[in-house]
Amino acid sequence: MPRPRVVLLHGLWMHAPAMQWFASRLRRDGFDVAPMGYFSVLESTENAVARIVRALDRQPGTHLVGHSLGGLMALQAAARARAGRVVCLGSPLAGSQAADGVASRVPGGRGLIGQHRELLLRGAGTLPPGIEVGMVAGNLPRGLGGAVARLQGPHDGTVALAETRIPGLAAHVVVEASHTGLIFSREAASLAACFLRDGRFAETAALAAIA
Repeated sequence: MPRPRVVLLHGLWMHAPAMQWFASRLRRDGFDVAPMGYFSVLESTENAVARIVRALDRQPGTHLVGHSLGGLMALQAAARARAGRVVCLGSPLAGSQAADGVASRVPGGRGLIGQHRELLLRGAGTLPPGIEVGMVAGNLPRGLGGAVARLQGPHDGTVALAETRIPGLAAHVVVEASHTGLIFSREAASLAACFLRDGRFAETAALAAIA
């Protein structure tokens, strides 16, 4: 049988090679994985999402895994094409306080956030109908985003846990990882593989999940 197809999407200030370790873990779990790059500062959201949609149109049912901004991109594309399941890694589905803090408080911050600022501030809005979406969030507060945005409550150094939750998620789980650390976390990769296969997280992750 053919291996299930997965497109991986990186986050802000990253490139496709940043997802290679995560890709290797998913390949070990039986997936055909393709990290996909986009210009996270210079490219418009519409152009980036349109390229993801074209990839989905070529292979309908392809799953998507997106880190941070990449998760928001994945959801935008899944609303316009026949996608499989979507896993978000620390994506600010409810909007990013850190992005707002950088844009408003850091000299040249608007340029640093780039053309996806509106998407980061707005978040996902509503989830695509008929698409199962799972969230793997981190709770290790290491990163400059927390200082710039003065994040309230548990966070991963860049995104608050509260920002990773919106109505309609099929599953939500928290792992001990920072925002960047999510893409190098064995636990996060195993959970993502589990959700892509079954539409839920493993029973062994129950203690880490937030009800």
